[in-house]
Amino acid sequence: MHLSRRALLAAATATASLGPPTAAATGRLRTGFERLAADGYALLDGRRVGIVTNPTGITRDVRHLVDVMHADPRVRLTAVFGPEHGFRGTAQAGGSEGRYDDPATGLPVYDTYLKSGRPLADVFTASGVDTVVFDIQDAGARFYTYIWTLYDCMEAAQLAGKRFVVLDRPNPVTGRAALGPVLHKEFATFVGRQPIAQAHGMTVAELARLFNGEFLATPVPLETVLMTGWKRRDFYDASGLPWVPPSPNMPTPDTALVYSGTCMFEGTNLSEGRGTTRPFELLGAEGIDGRWAAAANGLGLPGVRFREAYFAPTFSKFQGRTVGGVQIHVHDRAAFDPVRTGIGLLVTARKVWDGFAWRSDDWIDRLTGSTRVRTMIDAGAGTDEVTGAWQEELAAFRRIRKEYLLYK
Repeated sequence: MHLSRRALLAAATATASLGPPTAAATGRLRTGFERLAADGYALLDGRRVGIVTNPTGITRDVRHLVDVMHADPRVRLTAVFGPEHGFRGTAQAGGSEGRYDDPATGLPVYDTYLKSGRPLADVFTASGVDTVVFDIQDAGARFYTYIWTLYDCMEAAQLAGKRFVVLDRPNPVTGRAALGPVLHKEFATFVGRQPIAQAHGMTVAELARLFNGEFLATPVPLETVLMTGWKRRDFYDASGLPWVPPSPNMPTPDTALVYSGTCMFEGTNLSEGRGTTRPFELLGAEGIDGRWAAAANGLGLPGVRFREAYFAPTFSKFQGRTVGGVQIHVHDRAAFDPVRTGIGLLVTARKVWDGFAWRSDDWIDRLTGSTRVRTMIDAGAGTDEVTGAWQEELAAFRRIRKEYLLYK
């Protein structure tokens, strides 16, 4: 895409959005919703509003945005759209809550999970809204599906002739840099619709601008409400905001810190820690012993150490059986590279455990965005060789990404 279109879209978005104040922001972080409410919902004045959200759509005092907006006469909230796991968060991975009326507010709740294109546009049309608002906490990884809910909803809103407003929240693992392989288009699925890096290093408002400028055939009328007080180097604990698990297996910001690397173990026959109190920080399988932790520590990966660990998942892989493996302990977040760490763990697991296997559906290819990680590791490549193979495409993505960043 030509730079002229990027510049045009960036300018159009900026003039229609509630951006940073003219004076430098001071004090605590303010989310997009906090700024929207402080402005008296002026951006939504006279509109029939529907919101795409989940349990993370909360205020600082942990009230849900839907409850707050429904009770406020200044905003006309008429519908809620629930993603994977549902609006109130009652469903596990790969599930949703379906269509129902919310008991607390009486508002109709529509299911967006696994809907896209015209079917999702028809949902927006049937709801009767003219403005779709998005407010969901992301985890910073390409395969975390809420950013593709954002993409699908933007596309559907354009098809249905709706305005689209994104309320920004922090990337919990900072916005310092993009890391990892870039998706190849032939591997596009709901865990990666478009060619972005595995750890994108962007906020949802920045991603929305990227999607509009690079990937949507026809851009949606997009407005963004930015945060104040957020810096790209900030981890989630610097925000002062309460953490609500955005999905059942993302219990803490520590989980998000490792997730863009260790989620690759979903593509193997090892447990990725689902069914434990430390999903994606505990990894293992029957037959693995302390040799794996020793081999992983021997790589000298920056910012992280590995402890021999044993655990019995309560659901998912190896349910009720004791397995051996590692627990990841990040001791220097600034130096830690989650994707490189995940590759190092895959390489060493395959070397020390003869039971290692990829899932038969090649899920690893969908997660990593190509066949490269799987085939290189199978061929005996080491951590440096595998991570070096994607540097050229990553550099190209970083150049594109830079056009859409909103925070210094």
